[in-house]
This record gives sequence, C-alpha cells and structure tokens, in this order.
Amino acid sequence: MSEVNLTINGREAHVNVEPRTHLADLLREHLNLTATHLRCEQGACGACTILIDGQPARSCITYVAMCDGAAVQTLEGLENDAVMAALRRAFSEEHGLQCGYCTPGMLVTARDIVLRIPDADQKRIRTELSGNLCRCTGYVGIVRAISRVLRERRAGAFGSLTSERGPLGPVGMRSAQSTNARAAAPVQTAARAQDAAVGEAGAVGLGGRKPNVEIRDSFAVSRPRDEVWSFFADFARVVNCLPGASLTKPPAGETVEGKMSIKLGPITANFAGRARVSRDDSRHSGHIVGTGSDRLGGSRAAGEVEYALEATGPHETQVTLTIRALLSGTLAQFGRSGIVEDLVARITETFARNIETNLSGAANPSRPGRPLDAGSLFWAVLKARARKILAKFFTNLQI
Repeated sequence: MSEVNLTINGREAHVNVEPRTHLADLLREHLNLTATHLRCEQGACGACTILIDGQPARSCITYVAMCDGAAVQTLEGLENDAVMAALRRAFSEEHGLQCGYCTPGMLVTARDIVLRIPDADQKRIRTELSGNLCRCTGYVGIVRAISRVLRERRAGAFGSLTSERGPLGPVGMRSAQSTNARAAAPVQTAARAQDAAVGEAGAVGLGGRKPNVEIRDSFAVSRPRDEVWSFFADFARVVNCLPGASLTKPPAGETVEGKMSIKLGPITANFAGRARVSRDDSRHSGHIVGTGSDRLGGSRAAGEVEYALEATGPHETQVTLTIRALLSGTLAQFGRSGIVEDLVARITETFARNIETNLSGAANPSRPGRPLDAGSLFWAVLKARARKILAKFFTNLQI
C-alpha cells in the first residue's frame, strides 16, 4: 500500500492505495464522486476527464500514486465556478447532451477551451473536442454551447480569466510532496517549473529527468558499415529519411534545428525543436539529445537517442537504437507502452527502407516533411495484433 496526500475539490485527503490504483477508481469507489464516468478505461473516450492542478487529465489511466501532493478537481468541485455554470446552462439550452454519459468529461474539456483559447472558432473547438467521444449528439449542440460561452467571455461576462495549464506530463506525475507542501500555489509553481524545463529554449535533452518512454530497437541495412556511418554524418540525408521530419535551418556544427509533424485523426502536431549530435568514430556510435514543443497543442517532448553500428557482413550493417523520451501535454495522455513500441517499430522499418533507398541513389519513396500519419500506423498495429491473436487461437484449437 502507498500513502498518498491529495487536495480533492478543495479538501485534503489522505489515502492508502495499491500502487496500481487508478485515480478514477479512487474517486468513484472510495470517495463517492461519481460524476467522473468510466467507459473505455484506456484514456481514449474522455468520459473520465478531470482537472489535476488545473489541467485536464484522463483519470482512468492516471495512477493515484503519481499524484501525491496534487490538487484534483472533479465536476462536483466546479459547482460554483462561473464558467462551468455558464457551460451547464448553455449545454442545456443548446441541446448539447442526450444520454449524458460523456457530459462530465465534455464539460471539463469545454471549460479548458473557454479558458485557454478565447478566440476559438467552431473548427478549433471540434479539434479540441476530438479526445472526448459522444455517441448521441453529433457534437452540433456541444459546439454551439461552447461557442456561446466563448462569446460571453469575449463580451466580458466573466471578467479577467487565465488558463491554469502547466504541470509536467503525463498529467499529475510528480515527485512526492511533503504533507506541509500541499498548498495549491506551491504545487503548481513547482510543476510549472518542471514543465517549462521540458521545452525550455536553452535546455536540450532529458537533463537528468526520468523518461516516461524507453524503447530499444534495431534494424539491418544492406550496405557496408563505413558507408552507413558516413550516411549518419550527413544530417540532411538522415532527416530526409525519417518520416514526418524536416530541417528548418541548415545544420550548424553539432546542432540541428528542425520539426516533426505527426497527424493523428483531425489533429496535426508540429514539434519544432533542436538537437545536439555527438559521434564516436572509433566505436561507430552516436548520441543525439533534443527538445521540441508543439505550440498549438501544448505538447512537449525531450529525449535522447543512442545508436551503434555493427558490421554483420561485408555488405550488411546492424543499427541498434535506444530511445528515451519524456512527453508532456495532450499526446502523453494516450501512451500505452506496448502500442508505442509497435508504432516506433513501424517507423523504424520505414526509416531503414528509406536509408537503403537513399544509399542506392534512388528517390526517397516517402515525401520529406510530410506529416507522419500516426493514426494509420496505429490501426495497422491493432490489425497486426488481432491477426496474431486469432492465429494463436486457431492454433490452440487444432492442438
């Protein structure tokens, strides 16, 4: 059991939980805060969305043990919030709900939109709502309701409002806080300082922070090791082979500036950042540290990549990769380690094919700079997993 200290809807709570207890289960089963709904329990549908230190989070994939010292707000704790009151009224009058199952999470996300993007149009509202699924309304009434409250905000109905976003992600993750340091302001200040460090202009790489993604992979290239090693020294050629990546400036010494575009359904995240590259010619190995951020979506990434080349034959090279990354913001809410590993494996396969094509002198089959379609890769991964499960099932039947 782990002892965790929280502030829930303005009241201190001291709980003993199993290490794998999710925040949604604590709220519903132990504290009877049933406005937090559970449906997919994979962080995909948004029904369980709450606020952790003012930032929307999926409580079904957030461990209670990660939130020691955090300030948690559920829909019950927003009863006297002026923006939430306006949203409840607008949802009712604009017919923004039918069965109501998605409504608590939808309201929490809607409040975040009103606070964070006061000039959002209907297209932007729909994009921001893409992580909250509704099976009844078609979203038309929901979008009307949020647009109405945004107009009220621009007309000055709520006075001066500021967004409360900022803590390090996955949302709620923090070092353990002492019981006398749980006041909202100090907790938020510390978390904002950590989050800023992920995308800070002067910081590159993890900087000693613990990654929340760590993957090891390898691939073979049908070329001599010296040829592949020379290729990795040419940053422009390497980036040209990496799906979704492009340079924004010519390389300057060991420093590279570029961007990575990732498309996930209606959302396109554009991570702009920089990296520092070091190489060891004697060992045929290299080390890349980098940091990037998506200004529009608020997601940030910091990480490092270690790679090593081994000659496995006269015309065969094995490339081994170790990737460590710290993700924060919206994208970090959808991370499931097994699926992430499969996605990286698919990207690595494409990267390896592009390298061989580039070294052969042929045109790169993937268009440089084109956004990486993570959604298509995701469904390909799920289909591959389903085929494996079915194959194993029928094999067992024959046995």
